[in-house]
Amino acid sequence: MRSKTLVRPPAPRTTPKPAAGGRVSWTVVLLSSLAIVGVTLATYAQGRLPIDSSGGGLSSTYADRPLAVQIVFYVHVVTGSLALLLGPFQFSTALRRRSLATHRWVGRLYVTAIAVASTAAFVMAFFSSIAFNGFFGFGSLALLWAWTTWRGYRAVREGDLDSHRAWMIRSFALTYAAVTLRTWLGVLIALQLLASGGDLDGEQAYDTAYGVLPFLCWLPNIVVAEFLVRRRGLPSYRLCPAPATDPTPDPHRTTT
Repeated sequence: MRSKTLVRPPAPRTTPKPAAGGRVSWTVVLLSSLAIVGVTLATYAQGRLPIDSSGGGLSSTYADRPLAVQIVFYVHVVTGSLALLLGPFQFSTALRRRSLATHRWVGRLYVTAIAVASTAAFVMAFFSSIAFNGFFGFGSLALLWAWTTWRGYRAVREGDLDSHRAWMIRSFALTYAAVTLRTWLGVLIALQLLASGGDLDGEQAYDTAYGVLPFLCWLPNIVVAEFLVRRRGLPSYRLCPAPATDPTPDPHRTTT
């Protein structure tokens, strides 16, 4: 009589819960994004540039520009704020599980907002107050912002969810430059004032700090994004690609 072999059924696959550190990081990103969106919209909600050309600040760069340039500025503020507002929620696993349809529609709105905001940002780069540094720094940011977002959208349309997640991490890292720009600005101004013992003029400290922000506001973000992509096992870029291996055995190779 043939004996039967009992095969244990595979254990049900469980999805690991997000670590507490991940929830804390997500909360920090969400709150900081909401804070910047709130401050930005409150500043420009009156429909005019409140700071004149002699008052300093970002808007002073555009206060005396033609009306078309000011309109581009406002378009960037509104659509960029929308992208910054929506971005954190797209990385919430709980919200994505609750309603995948909502995740998709919010994602489409996020992509549309960046398509408009990045175009406006590239136009604004031509009018940067710090000339070539601002043009190349903010211009590169605008182009990469649009490109990473487009790659993420194209990946999900092709059904490549891992690449979609990787590209959207990079996309939001560039969206989050709105937060890191203001964070670095405050840190650099404070360091200059502390180093000078309070003798340095605040406007001079602002100008010096702002001079490095066109690149500083987003380059570290990309490094962090790529670290997160690799840690999650998603497709990532490598400076030195892994050597190709030939799976076909060599018949002339001798083994000992």
